[in-house]
Amino acid sequence: MAFSIYYKGRILHCLILAFSISFSCLHGSEPPLTLDYYKTTCPTVLEVVRKEMECVVSSDPRNAALVLRLHFHDCFVQGCDGSVLLDDTITLRGEKKAPNNINGLKGFEIIDNIKERLESECPGVVSCADILTVAARDAVLLVGGPYWPVPLGRKDSKTAGYELTETNIPTADDGLLSIISKFIEQGLSVTDMVALSGAHTIGMARCVNFRNRIYGDYIATSGINPLSQKYLSNLKSVCPPLKGADNNESAMDYVTPNVFDNSYYHILLRGEGLINSDQELHSSILAVQTKKLVVQYAENPVAFFEQFSESMVKMGNITNPDTYVHGEVRTNCRFVNT
Repeated sequence: MAFSIYYKGRILHCLILAFSISFSCLHGSEPPLTLDYYKTTCPTVLEVVRKEMECVVSSDPRNAALVLRLHFHDCFVQGCDGSVLLDDTITLRGEKKAPNNINGLKGFEIIDNIKERLESECPGVVSCADILTVAARDAVLLVGGPYWPVPLGRKDSKTAGYELTETNIPTADDGLLSIISKFIEQGLSVTDMVALSGAHTIGMARCVNFRNRIYGDYIATSGINPLSQKYLSNLKSVCPPLKGADNNESAMDYVTPNVFDNSYYHILLRGEGLINSDQELHSSILAVQTKKLVVQYAENPVAFFEQFSESMVKMGNITNPDTYVHGEVRTNCRFVNT
């Protein structure tokens, strides 16, 4: 938690950064996100979200990774507009059952519970998109990660981007150039990409997402280290080569799976990244810039925390312009208002 305390001392720096990013990332006709958006309409919003997140993370630290992943998948499709939270209906095809999301996204009920609490205190005021963005920040903080300010004022989308999940969201077997291009498409840099990939220091991956890795070039990247060989054997016992165990899981960071730290980058340096797209950051022949960043964040946890915070603010400010004209504040995060 030492780094979290360190970051609370850097709040002023982050506030300035948040404002500069929010203004630079918005289209001219869009109102800026602000840190005091709910100051008069729902002053307890941050307290409510924090208390709910404290409960779910204390009951199971893995919940932190579930909420953080939801936030990533939301922002990479139509911007941070709560579209990932929508259920399928007769007239709307949501994103939950898209190939890149189905079986891989969980934690929706956490956001439901927070929304229910806020609806009882401030009916029709706080958007689901804002709830998810704040909850993701608190999730990281509660498992030892850094603090960052969250500008607010997002509206919820009335549409979803089922097809966009296929093109926008990085997959476990993407090559380095594909990963970079998907981040750049969202206005995020290579540095943002390497820092945000550090979110894999918490959470689990399904066998279907790391099978190709452990039966592919794992030995080539990790060498003949006996410890690596033992770890690989354990992974193969969890994930057999034939289909049938696709949903078996393994920690992305086997060293400190429930703590947000820089262990993930040390794992990449040892060639033990669980999924191909992670190890590509260090082992790809194209990984000139990304390899340097992996080494930097492995050696300097403060630099990682600082960049992760800045990149999360930047990602959280990816907007859906349509919501400023046609958006709403959903009363139920799973359905568009009627």
